[in-house]
Amino acid sequence: MLDVIKNRKLWFTFSGALLALALAALCCNAFVRGQPLNYGIDFTGGTLINLRFERPVTIGEVRSVLDGFKLGESVIQRSGESDILIRTAPIEGETRARIMGDLNTKIGTAEILEADVIGPSIGRELAAQAFWALVIASALIIIYVSFRFELRYAVSALLALYHDAFITVGLIALFWRTIDGPFIAALLTIMGYSINDTIVIYDRIRENLKKPSLAKKKFGEVVNISIWETLARSINTVLTVIIMVILLLFLGGETLRVFSLTLLIGFCFGAYSSIFIAPPLLVLWEQRDKKK
Repeated sequence: MLDVIKNRKLWFTFSGALLALALAALCCNAFVRGQPLNYGIDFTGGTLINLRFERPVTIGEVRSVLDGFKLGESVIQRSGESDILIRTAPIEGETRARIMGDLNTKIGTAEILEADVIGPSIGRELAAQAFWALVIASALIIIYVSFRFELRYAVSALLALYHDAFITVGLIALFWRTIDGPFIAALLTIMGYSINDTIVIYDRIRENLKKPSLAKKKFGEVVNISIWETLARSINTVLTVIIMVILLLFLGGETLRVFSLTLLIGFCFGAYSSIFIAPPLLVLWEQRDKKK
């Protein structure tokens, strides 16, 4: 049986290398591209157009027309049987007219139901809301886990969550994928999954600490036993979720690509940190308290 706790330096080294890679990707993007992340129009502002075609059309058909105007990574979503919602970079009236002309010629007659300009101030407001969502989620996790277990359990779990989030953000930055509203939703989903997986292990640790048969074992040994007792559950859960996310990644279309990729990265590292990061951190805290 692999001693997860005894080999914690290996896991910490691996995580340190990934965190360094994530930081390097963000810094490199900031230096080369002028910004650490590829912010979408949700953050930078842009144009929103809601169209109704005379017949049902595919997202691929609309994207093939928009690609000719070099608008960047436009978000195209179906909002009805024949309705298409387009979120793209800021476009002037003349460019919009040319786009509508090409859509009418190559796809079919389209009626503009709504056309709005999303200003940068809205993007800043969304960024602020995303920040506070993460802050509030972190505070609630600290309160909940501290109440259910102890403060050291909560802090260890939260550090593991930040580990997952930062690596996920860094890898998305490395791939230069667009950061938008769904990305924030995926990040919060990852945090929820990761903390749930960690709490399952924490529950087993607490149960095992009360068993007379394990009373003479060191805290690190009890934690290692608890990890192995819950390992099958953790692996089965993450594999089931990953299979569905992979299907979503390849079959969900371009609109859900970043959302699916973010979930895939986050779920993998969420399962990893629940086993190899949070419990070893908990043991380190316990050892530090004993030395005092």
